[in-house]
Amino acid sequence: MDKQQPLFTPVRLGPYNLPNRIVMAPMTRSRADNPEHAPTDLHAAYYAQRAGAGLIVTEASQVSPQGVGYINTPGIHSAAQVRGWRKVTDAVHERGGRIFIQLWHVGRISHPDFHGGELPVAPSALNPNVQAFTPSGFKDTVTPRALTTQEVRGVVLDFVRGAENAMHAGFDGVELHGANGYLIEQFLRDSSNRRDDAYGGSIANRARFLFDIVDGVGNAIGHERVGVRLSPGNVANIGADTDMAALYDFVIGVLDNHPLAYLHLVEPGAGTQGGTNAIADITQRYHTIFHGMLITNNGYDRKSGNAVIDAGDADLVAFGRSFIANPDLPERFRVDAPLAQGDPATFYGGGAGGYVDYPALESEAA
Repeated sequence: MDKQQPLFTPVRLGPYNLPNRIVMAPMTRSRADNPEHAPTDLHAAYYAQRAGAGLIVTEASQVSPQGVGYINTPGIHSAAQVRGWRKVTDAVHERGGRIFIQLWHVGRISHPDFHGGELPVAPSALNPNVQAFTPSGFKDTVTPRALTTQEVRGVVLDFVRGAENAMHAGFDGVELHGANGYLIEQFLRDSSNRRDDAYGGSIANRARFLFDIVDGVGNAIGHERVGVRLSPGNVANIGADTDMAALYDFVIGVLDNHPLAYLHLVEPGAGTQGGTNAIADITQRYHTIFHGMLITNNGYDRKSGNAVIDAGDADLVAFGRSFIANPDLPERFRVDAPLAQGDPATFYGGGAGGYVDYPALESEAA
């Protein structure tokens, strides 16, 4: 059956030959509940169970202490974190899988509680007016501090060091998190970037931060090991840009000139369209602008995932929540088996329950 499904046709991604086109999407699970915010044996078991994906992209991992904005999320900026992630990559590779880490800085989607009372940082001092998930519960965000030009360049270096640490930890590559209203997207949008230096003003200037990171990380570890995730329809955590189409047409057009491993696009979910200037048919539109490997994500199932590849609009499909309760999701897709449903109460935080205890198909049948 697998040869009849586009999802199960092999594909080359960067330097890697993948056995299928099913990607495990990055999902925050908040299990790094130790002082070092380092992955543990539990993380290794979780990702190893899902190594049947053609590619795993890990949960977002902060590139510096300044980049944290949620409780118990892992980082990739310390020796302890590198050691913890090495357990994960070894476990995935032993199962024959490939794994990229998502590099993250939340910017203003944070709270002083994470920073010893200091303000979070952002392109401009504009409060996103959302809530941050702090150690003492949800709290309203505050007006952040605008990064100086020199500090912006320092954050670029944090991403480069994070990528280098990822290589030391055994990852096959990295994904730059430019979606969901976090720091890279905050620089891109004129609703959150009011700077008057080289990183503000025109679309080209607002995109400079992303391109500096892409160039720095690509030069450090090889562009063919770098993916970029964008959400051109996103208005969660951030307002729409004045001209969403002009912004993302430019950004993705420039990325097309980089030999990246892939571009990962998040389709808008229900109720998250980008306002009156929303971009229609994001995946279809940008597959004609970006000629490298394109991953599409958000709301796909077995049928629609096969269809989008068969239509030629995407090369791979990322699945998120369906991977939580179905560690063997590719096998279930292959034989068209029913999917288990996850428990939202255990999506974020906790221990093994709701994390590594979902059974595989053969266990359910036994």
